[in-house]
Amino acid sequence: MTDDPRDAAGSPPLPPARSSVEPAGPPTTDGDQRPSGERRQEGRRASERRPTTIRRAIRDELADEPTDEYYSETHPQEHRAVPVIEVDHVYLGFDRPILEDVSLEARKGETICLVGESGTGKSTMLKLILRLLVPDRGNVCIHGEDITDLTFEEALEARQHMGMVFQSAALFDSMSVFENVAYPLREHTTLDDDAIEERVREKLAFVDLDPDQVMSQLPSQLSGGMRKRVGIARGMANNPEIMLYDEPTSGLDPLSTGTITRLIMKLQRELDVTSVVVSHDIRSVFRMATRVAVLNERRIVFFGTPEEMAASDDKYLRDFLGGS
Repeated sequence: MTDDPRDAAGSPPLPPARSSVEPAGPPTTDGDQRPSGERRQEGRRASERRPTTIRRAIRDELADEPTDEYYSETHPQEHRAVPVIEVDHVYLGFDRPILEDVSLEARKGETICLVGESGTGKSTMLKLILRLLVPDRGNVCIHGEDITDLTFEEALEARQHMGMVFQSAALFDSMSVFENVAYPLREHTTLDDDAIEERVREKLAFVDLDPDQVMSQLPSQLSGGMRKRVGIARGMANNPEIMLYDEPTSGLDPLSTGTITRLIMKLQRELDVTSVVVSHDIRSVFRMATRVAVLNERRIVFFGTPEEMAASDDKYLRDFLGGS
């Protein structure tokens, strides 16, 4: 007789059958030593877990990125206190109200991201800063100067300190890359041709494009990501202190999106540029933003750091992040 406890077929004996009726009393943990709150979280429906899951993923992504702490360490307190852009209790409407009692400020070297549902007035905010629109009430100040009452010529002068990157890059199709980037220099400076070429090469190199390779090309010969980078180079041509971006990563693949996001961060770190970015790409926003402004129902309903937004228990913010 063998000592091996197997049946005639050579299979190990089955374990004793468990009752289908659970005993009364607290449920077993089956060796799971995690807090009960974590076990309950796993048991929730996917729709209930999703906002928390997304916020956790965003926090993980932020772990290796500069945050407001980085901004505080690299900018002295008196430097950070300087408001470059101030939007103060602004009201604006056309056929219907667009903005009501909207206020925000961007300090020197900050990247402010404007997010929200479509049609909430994000791009309108850029037009107010550019002084393409004038508010019905309230003030918009650049470096402490109210620009709402400027004349046309004064407004043109104020815009020389700003660079604009449009959603579709808005390059001139019939002009080469060189002529596109050189355009604002020819229009608004007295630089000679050699100085213009040097500036164009400098800006193209800054956005990681080879000047010798791309300067003679037309926009139609470039990829979408390259066109966006040329648009940024053109916006930087006058060495502006302020950069404004309208959906800079719209329509780009993930790799190109990452490239544009890193360029915006590079402008902040290396050139101390103050940026305002309109975007629907919440992950890019959370990587590049010093602070985030959320527009809803004609007002700013949140203005704070990415970490504060991710940790917020506000229902609208949770729903917004959960849908992103």
